Amino acid sequence: MKKAVILGGGESGVGAAVLAKVKGFETFLSDSGTLKDTFRDQLRKWDIPFEEGGHTPEKILDADLVIKSPGIPETAPLVARLHGQGTSVISEIEFAGYYDTAKKICITGSNGKTTTTSLIYYLLKNAGLNVGLGGNIGQSYAMQVATEQHDIYVLELSSFQLDGMYDFKADIAVLMNITPDHLDRYDHCFQNYINAKFRITRNMRPEDCFIFCSDDEVTIGELNKIVLQAQKLPFTQNGKVEQGAWLDDDTVRVNYQGDEFDILVQDLSLKGRHNVYNSMAAAITGKIMNITNDTIRRSLTTFEGVEHRMEKVLSVGGVLYVNDSKATNVNSTWYALESVKTPIVLILGGTDKGNDYAPLFDLVREKVKAIVCLGVDNKKIHDSFRDIVPVICDTLSAQECVNKCAELASPGDTVLLSPCCASFDLFKNYEDRGRQFKEAVRNL
Repeated sequence: MKKAVILGGGESGVGAAVLAKVKGFETFLSDSGTLKDTFRDQLRKWDIPFEEGGHTPEKILDADLVIKSPGIPETAPLVARLHGQGTSVISEIEFAGYYDTAKKICITGSNGKTTTTSLIYYLLKNAGLNVGLGGNIGQSYAMQVATEQHDIYVLELSSFQLDGMYDFKADIAVLMNITPDHLDRYDHCFQNYINAKFRITRNMRPEDCFIFCSDDEVTIGELNKIVLQAQKLPFTQNGKVEQGAWLDDDTVRVNYQGDEFDILVQDLSLKGRHNVYNSMAAAITGKIMNITNDTIRRSLTTFEGVEHRMEKVLSVGGVLYVNDSKATNVNSTWYALESVKTPIVLILGGTDKGNDYAPLFDLVREKVKAIVCLGVDNKKIHDSFRDIVPVICDTLSAQECVNKCAELASPGDTVLLSPCCASFDLFKNYEDRGRQFKEAVRNL
């Protein structure tokens, strides 16, 4: 019996462990931290041995196959040892793909991938299809392959997940954009991050479809350097394309193999320029999947968005509080600022990932009256914005932060949590940050 070791006991790792068990592997899971009770219970239910609070090398180094959590870098000493001895180290997505014959629609990008993934899933569900949602969102893809049966999977894939994929193939791949992010994981080399994103096109064949933003210079620059067999379907807000999606004045138009669809921008449920891109990508996918125009239209006009992404929380004293905790990079915050039309009290801060704040300067100068930092080390934010914003202050908890924003905001303003940074200095993750922010707003 072959031995599979799973490194990391979160959603992804536990799903991979269950799939390995179902497929007849001798299975062992190891996590350097503490497992959540729900994951511990699942492992016991499936009779899968595990350890937490540290890795025991002798229980791991004899594995035939190692499935690594996307959160563990390739440079981790144990992973480096496994590579050094020639052990295959792959991602949960790669592993699940070995056992899955369903059609796979895969979405990546520095920004917009969660919204676009959720929108495509919503569209396919509205069409009555048997579809699963997984990857970087929803339930583990591997767990679904082990315990459910779907005809189609819609998978959000992060660069970390793509790093561990080799034989996996998307039938439809969507690349929203590429802007500098996670450079701390890529030797502070942007090209390494670009290469990771483009792994979504691996193994694609002429009958497959690659949907991409032709307004994104980085994407186009890379496409010009590589050979890609898949059909290329661009979306753009600058000009017209033969096949794909484009903006014609105030109308989004889509064409795929002569089959057309159009919708007014004002009818889209998701507002803002960035969401036009997200809606375009979803509409092209709908046409490829042969979904009726009525279903595509209904989906694009009724989709309610994603938690922690430009989520309107409450209006208190005439001030609107918006939770955009998922904005963990500069480009994401740029889109958030671009879409708000009122004066802004902006919440920034957290774990910096090598940010260059310069692209925000013009929008901040135009719209932001105060910055409230929510993080442990805010020096870089102060240094970057001190000559642009009259008020910059520091806070160390969601409640302290929201209270300070309430002092600084006037009726008609927007308090925008769009932090530009990861959340790990004060919070478990961006969801925890967003939920604590919402709770603090409710406590005002």
